[in-house]
Amino acid sequence: MRRVVVTGLGAVTPVGQGVDEVWGNLVSGVSGIGDITLFDASHLPATIAAEVTGFDPEVTIPRKEARRLDRNAQLFWVATGQALDDAGISYEEDDPAGNRAGVVVGSGIGGIQTFQDEIDVMRERGPGRVSPLAITKIISNMAGGVVSIAYHLYGPNTCTVTACAASANAIGDAAEIIKRGWADVMVAGGTEAGICEFAMAGFSQARALSTRNDDPEGASRPFDRGRDGFVMGEGAAALILEDYEHAAARGATIYAEVTGYGMSADGFHITLPRPGGTGAARAMVMALDSAGLDASDIGYINAHGTSTQANDVTETNAIKAAFGSSAQDLAISSTKSMTGHLLGGAGALEALVCIKAINEGVIPPTINLDDPDPECDLDYVPNTAREATFDHAMSNSFGFGGHNVALIFSRV
Repeated sequence: MRRVVVTGLGAVTPVGQGVDEVWGNLVSGVSGIGDITLFDASHLPATIAAEVTGFDPEVTIPRKEARRLDRNAQLFWVATGQALDDAGISYEEDDPAGNRAGVVVGSGIGGIQTFQDEIDVMRERGPGRVSPLAITKIISNMAGGVVSIAYHLYGPNTCTVTACAASANAIGDAAEIIKRGWADVMVAGGTEAGICEFAMAGFSQARALSTRNDDPEGASRPFDRGRDGFVMGEGAAALILEDYEHAAARGATIYAEVTGYGMSADGFHITLPRPGGTGAARAMVMALDSAGLDASDIGYINAHGTSTQANDVTETNAIKAAFGSSAQDLAISSTKSMTGHLLGGAGALEALVCIKAINEGVIPPTINLDDPDPECDLDYVPNTAREATFDHAMSNSFGFGGHNVALIFSRV
């Protein structure tokens, strides 16, 4: 079986644009959450979010192309460019090597801002004024499509839409594509740009969002007794996955190996996790089994850790079920405490965090963990980053619909 390694990283997030800035802010416990500026949210229950500030897509994307894309595709295009540059990979048009390079992108809801805007146009001005680009801007797979066109990636190109597990599935699926021999290089990651009136209203009505509007930086507080919901985030992250032999032959820098991938379904409720976390635990055990690792081998878990009442207790129980006595020795943190919840883009960003943690020997903290929930009684690295040396890290991602994904990254 071919080995799959990570040779490039890119990120455009609420805590920075570019991996170095993102990582530095996460380790320092910097929050990217503030008042919403992308639209007037004053009439909504939740008026805070984690925005990507100062984002200018035209620094990377030609102006004409940028204007034909929803923000979610713009974010992924830029993150992919960073990752390919980091990996030292580029293809010219019709380069045969591009036939062996592809894309898997994950997104929970695609171009939802465009969807909202074009519905308004249709209602107010008639169907004849709807943009001819409306559909291509809305559909979730277009982020991968435009990246394929821009960077001449002619191999497998697909899209995962599994809610908040989408980009974790994208990474796992892309790794499997390489293992099967269908490609040598894959861009894998996710993107989301859901900070718009419709999405914020919908999640608010579902009572999923924090309404700690007077304390934005303290609003996302995973595993804390005072948590009251997640904070909407936006952004994109991209990983370059590569066949090990291919990477070694060109002298690439290798950050980590993708060693484990597990997924399962709760089969319980459209939004709530299965009590006890048995579904999530199965995904973690599957990832451990596929990596050939014991529970005691994992040194760090980047938790799904959304800051909702249901998730944090359930995930705690799932980790205990999957790891047994080793659960008490694990270092776990939720970087959503700083980035907010990137929905379909979250898994890719958190996978990147795991890879950086292995390479840098530092675990970023769970900020705002001031009064731990007694039912969340594991080591969540509260408030301050921690130096640690370990060879294997796991990233958990769970989504509405009962989707559970666990990924394992290992030192090479």
